[in-house]
Amino acid sequence: MSEKLKIGVLLSGSGTNFQAILDEAAKGLPVEVVKVVASRPDAYGIERANAADIPVLVMNREKYADPEAADAQIVAALQEAGAQYVVMAGYMRKVTPVMLNAFPNRVLNLHPALLPSFKGAHAIADAFNAGVKVTGVTVHFANEDYDKGPIVAQEPVRVAEGDTLETLEAHIHQVEHELYPRVLGWLAAGRVSVDAEGKVHLAE
Repeated sequence: MSEKLKIGVLLSGSGTNFQAILDEAAKGLPVEVVKVVASRPDAYGIERANAADIPVLVMNREKYADPEAADAQIVAALQEAGAQYVVMAGYMRKVTPVMLNAFPNRVLNLHPALLPSFKGAHAIADAFNAGVKVTGVTVHFANEDYDKGPIVAQEPVRVAEGDTLETLEAHIHQVEHELYPRVLGWLAAGRVSVDAEGKVHLAE
């Protein structure tokens, strides 16, 4: 049995991916959420953290007026909690070098498209409107280039003939909830490495 991977979760909204991680941890995924950071005081993910008895750092718009100072506060809280990795789960703030340098290749992000296609905040709608037949989900390490960090895992999602934007969003989220915990399991098992060219390798 792998030692539990200690993670901090960053969120801004409902926290469904955070909940998916908690659910899988309850089933035996060797991951422990040691801290949650909410970028907004009204994020429903705070309620999920409270229900799971996980300490929460609540940020707000005023604190992000200086993004690097905000990240310094977040980093201090995550390090104090013993977090080994930072997991963004619907976090709507761009992380600064302060966090990236504190957790090199240890800040994980989830993107609802197959990067490098359809970057940005409206990836599902952009893919749907482009008429692609396959989109998907990407888990990658964050870096200073938005949605361009080393790719850890990707899972395709076919766009069915009868799909609406809403049904495609539902399919994407279902895959997110499966892929993110799977990647965390790989990290907990020490299977993930990043080479000098910034490519991710998965050991057997």
